[in-house]
Amino acid sequence: MKYVWSKSQRCACVSVLLTMALNLSTGLSTATADEAETKGESASEKASLEKVRDRAIRFLRLTQSADGTWTTANVPGITALCVTSLLQSGVPADDPAVALGLKFLTGLARDNGGIYHPQTQHRNYETSISVLALSAANSEGQYDTIIRNAEKFLRGLQWDEDEEQKPEDAGYGGAGYGKHQRPDLSNTQFLLEALRKAGVKPEDPAMQKALKFISRCQNLETEHNNTPFAAKIGDGGFYYTPAAGGTSQAGLTANGGLRSYASMTYAGLKSMVYAGLKKDDPRVKAALTWIQKHYSLKDNPGLGKQGLYYYYHTFAKTLSVLEIDELKDAQGASHDWRAELVDTLARQQKSNGSWINEADRWYEGDPNLVTAYALLAMSHCEPRQVK
Repeated sequence: MKYVWSKSQRCACVSVLLTMALNLSTGLSTATADEAETKGESASEKASLEKVRDRAIRFLRLTQSADGTWTTANVPGITALCVTSLLQSGVPADDPAVALGLKFLTGLARDNGGIYHPQTQHRNYETSISVLALSAANSEGQYDTIIRNAEKFLRGLQWDEDEEQKPEDAGYGGAGYGKHQRPDLSNTQFLLEALRKAGVKPEDPAMQKALKFISRCQNLETEHNNTPFAAKIGDGGFYYTPAAGGTSQAGLTANGGLRSYASMTYAGLKSMVYAGLKKDDPRVKAALTWIQKHYSLKDNPGLGKQGLYYYYHTFAKTLSVLEIDELKDAQGASHDWRAELVDTLARQQKSNGSWINEADRWYEGDPNLVTAYALLAMSHCEPRQVK
């Protein structure tokens, strides 16, 4: 994405509104003991989740622009993430802020089915995130047509025979920011999320093609992965892409291996499950072992603070999809990851209800984007009821 704000611009532009948000941050609702009788969760912990979430929602209400966008209309992916985060946090679709954001997103719908800014280079990313927002608001089927059209558009972006890719090619089945850019695991996971929300089943050819690419993003040599990188590390983690010579944001090992890192490992694991793999599949087992060895909420293992809030969101979504309530690390310690994540986010939250990553990479210096990631992460932290 080409548009970049300086840190001072992003922080200063909402300074007056942030003061208002702070003044409004009292009097929040708390949960009763009966409401909080859930596995490993006390009433005070439940109340903490609600308090942190409510303050974040207030922040996003105040920072939305009059045209329904957050940060800039030129990068609608941020708006789509904010809308999705509000909806998944219990804000109804007819809420003024959400309704205005949805109106902006639907106004971006193209004749080809895509949902993106006309000057963007990120058609897949923007369309996929917009589908997530519209799906979350589609209780009465009012967005069925636009979602169905977007599904067809996204299928056309997948790297396959139409791009003269063969099933044995490293990029086959993946998706990038747009049709003519090399595929990567981050964009592929968003495409799978969107297809899944559109009702596409695991056995669908698009999902199975994607599984081929995802398997080749794993540091694990199997019958599904014969890339030159497969056996160089072999730790079961995932990296950014094996295509176009291979790339890992965590860098290379001495033997030319592509280092695994946490955000892509969770993304890869979740995507494999979406494509139908079960917990007894060797690929899933290897990824879970990597996660146990590198369990952390202090950083994004492999990248430090870079992409931290993207990681929190993907971490929570993946463990929720896998229905894991407690995760044992490599030392055998058991982690109530939901409670630990809420506690981490509560300590990191700014007085105005937002979050910001000082490691300003991938737009994580933007408090709107980072607050959306935090809300999305917390939407998976509601404890499951004891049966």
